[in-house]
Amino acid sequence: MDDFDRFWQWANKPPESTLTIPADIHHAITSLPPEERRDRARVNEAVRRMRESMRHHYAREFKAK
Repeated sequence: MDDFDRFWQWANKPPESTLTIPADIHHAITSLPPEERRDRARVNEAVRRMRESMRHHYAREFKAK
């Protein structure tokens, strides 16, 4: 299951469901324009870029300490 599937499984869950998704997936996808959220390649790329950015951020922060 890729990030696109995980997001849409979560987005379409019944209200009583306790299903969650990681914040990085949610933030990356909801940062996209609504029409792009249905494009598997764009969604997966947005999540990949978000994770890569986070890795670089934490690496810089770790080196600074």
